[in-house]
Amino acid sequence: MLRLREARREDLWPVLRVPLSLFGLFAVAALSGEQRLFMALPVLVNLGLLANFAASLRGPVSLVERFARLQEPDLPPGGPAYCRTWTKIWCGFFVANALVSAGLALWAPVAWWTLYTGLLAYLLIGVMFTVEYVVRKATFRRFGDGLPDRLLRRLLRA
Repeated sequence: MLRLREARREDLWPVLRVPLSLFGLFAVAALSGEQRLFMALPVLVNLGLLANFAASLRGPVSLVERFARLQEPDLPPGGPAYCRTWTKIWCGFFVANALVSAGLALWAPVAWWTLYTGLLAYLLIGVMFTVEYVVRKATFRRFGDGLPDRLLRRLLRA
């Protein structure tokens, strides 16, 4: 949140668009009181994220690059192309996650839907973040002083 306060105005809307869209979807579901709409929320969330990430691919700066520049304003050479590729990968993830969530909401027992949308989907997101982090470190060889960076520096040296 502190970095958002320091962000340039033109970088703020593309970053805040995702959480504000999600908040709108949750508000509609809560106000309607319809159980099926709640089960559709993971699908709608993934489609909303897909729309935001995909829309950023039409412009010169992808959404992943905007997030990356909040953390590291000066990306290494090849950084923008790398971020654009990962924006596309996230788009594919959101499509797959929406399809699985929809299938489970329509045809599976509620327990399966709950297990996937409440646990497994989040574990998959964590795997995606972890894989991206390791690939980024292996690609750009920029390491910080934190424990994960120190371990990766040793592992990736070979």
